Amino acid sequence: QVQLAESGGGLVQAGGSLRLSCAASGRTFSSYVMGWFRQAPGKEREFVAAVSRLGTITTYADSVKGRFTISRDNAKNTAYLQMNSLNPEDTAVYFCAASRNVGTIVRVSYEYDYWGQGTQVTVSP
Repeated sequence: QVQLAESGGGLVQAGGSLRLSCAASGRTFSSYVMGWFRQAPGKEREFVAAVSRLGTITTYADSVKGRFTISRDNAKNTAYLQMNSLNPEDTAVYFCAASRNVGTIVRVSYEYDYWGQGTQVTVSP
C-alpha cells in the first residue's frame, strides 16, 4: 500500500507557473505508474498526465500538452507536475494517483489504486 500527499498548489496569475509535488510513502514507489488528475467545480475528474515506472514514458491530455511536464524521482519517492503558461481554465483541485496496473502507462482513473487528498490550483485572469 502507498500513501500520497500533494503539495505546491496555490494562486497564480495567468501565464505563470507552479510545480506540484506528490510524496509517496513506502518502499515500492518505483513499482507504480504515477498520474495526475484534476477536478474543477461542477466538472468530472479528468486525466492530466502520467509517467511510467522508470520515468521514461509520459503521456498528457491534449489540453496541457506542451505546457505541463510530469516527472518522477524514484530515489525520493516523489512525482512532479511542472505547470507553465497557466490559464484560468487550469483552475482545479489536482490529485496525484498511483496505479498497480501492469501496463506501461495508464490514463484512466479507474485503473489507479491510490489517491492523494488533492491540492488547489487557482489561476487568476
